[in-house]
Amino acid sequence: MKYKDWLQEWLDHYIESTAKIRTYNRYSEIVVQHLIPKLGEYEMEEITPIVLQHFITKLSQTGNLRTGQGLSANSVGGIINVVQGSLRTAFLLGYLKEYHADKIKRPKAQEKAVNSFSVQEQKKIEQAVLNSKKEKMFGILLCLYTGLRIGELLALKWEDIDLHKGLLTVSRSCHDGKGKDGHYIRFEDTPKTFSSQRVIPFPKQILPLIREAKKKSKSVYVVANGEKPISVRSYQRTFDLLQRKIKIPHRGFHSLRHTFATRALECGMDVKTLSEILGHKSPMVTLNRYVHSFLEHKKEMMNRLGKLL
Repeated sequence: MKYKDWLQEWLDHYIESTAKIRTYNRYSEIVVQHLIPKLGEYEMEEITPIVLQHFITKLSQTGNLRTGQGLSANSVGGIINVVQGSLRTAFLLGYLKEYHADKIKRPKAQEKAVNSFSVQEQKKIEQAVLNSKKEKMFGILLCLYTGLRIGELLALKWEDIDLHKGLLTVSRSCHDGKGKDGHYIRFEDTPKTFSSQRVIPFPKQILPLIREAKKKSKSVYVVANGEKPISVRSYQRTFDLLQRKIKIPHRGFHSLRHTFATRALECGMDVKTLSEILGHKSPMVTLNRYVHSFLEHKKEMMNRLGKLL
């Protein structure tokens, strides 16, 4: 059996019915854009370790279909996951005599640098949001004080917020993806991992703002355009335009989450608590990602101690 035929079989019968929509869509893109063009004509028994490693090397050198440059280690890793998953299933079902994909040498992934807003920039963002007449802008402030991911924010409903207890429950997320007609639409699903389902306490200072936002809202969603939910891309553009308007250096929407984490560490929050609020798999993930901020906090604590001597 040719690999391209098995890939379609694998997607249709082993992924679509068991994986999240986002995972299925991502795997489908990888299959169509990378695997079928480069490996699709191989008989599966012909896909040897050296064939796979040459394929991975090419991805790292010229795999970006838009620029012709190399793909990042994380992007290559995602493609490797699809290769390994599809070939492992083929082996277990008897379509392959041997499984070789575990011999792939992965490119070394590097932790992305955390890019957060300074205290002064954060104040400018907050003031601009509070001065805005657009109700949807409130979500930006909410991210700064809860560390929500953009998909979690835009899927958040008023039923997920307990104003009496001052708690927010994260139980769903949303993302943009291509529908069957090829056009981008909004999908809702459970959060990306089990640990992403969590309860976050609000700082008392923003509770009055949340109550006010709820009074004005016309939607079941906390962040909406009138009654309609907002797509991820649309809200990212909204934030881009806000930064341009208040003349601060451009950063992606995820920097709001990084800013929350940085401020939390600066205020003395312990890593375990921060990890639970962010929905990380473990405190080690949090520590590795925000090690610079954590070290700066420790330096400040030591400087304070020094003043007592």
